[in-house]
Amino acid sequence: MGRSRTITFTVEKKTGDAFDAILQVPPKMMPDAKINESGWWSFTGPYGKSKLKFNENKSLGILDHQYIDEESSWDVPMRVVSNGDVSEVVITLNKPNEITDEQFDKRMDELSVMFDSMKNIIESEA
Repeated sequence: MGRSRTITFTVEKKTGDAFDAILQVPPKMMPDAKINESGWWSFTGPYGKSKLKFNENKSLGILDHQYIDEESSWDVPMRVVSNGDVSEVVITLNKPNEITDEQFDKRMDELSVMFDSMKNIIESEA
């Protein structure tokens, strides 16, 4: 049976603004991040050469993305949901077959810290 973890956090921004800010996060979190003409961000991540591509639909709050590094490949469902003047960001992480349960647990701990940083960046955007 597959493992997954869903992480939710509140962003002190209206949904459209939060959505736009998330799309601009990669170069703010990974200084060497560059985007190519097909929409793939490439950068050096904690597990070597990495790339990320959003498959977004702003009107539906969809920010699904693919993340690939030297150890694994992830298809990540992500939503930005309106909650009045704030937004809820919901991310589900399904364990890729190529990593162990222990590696997945370690990644979840690392991602928890990364999502805190991401939240701060999103909220600081003008």
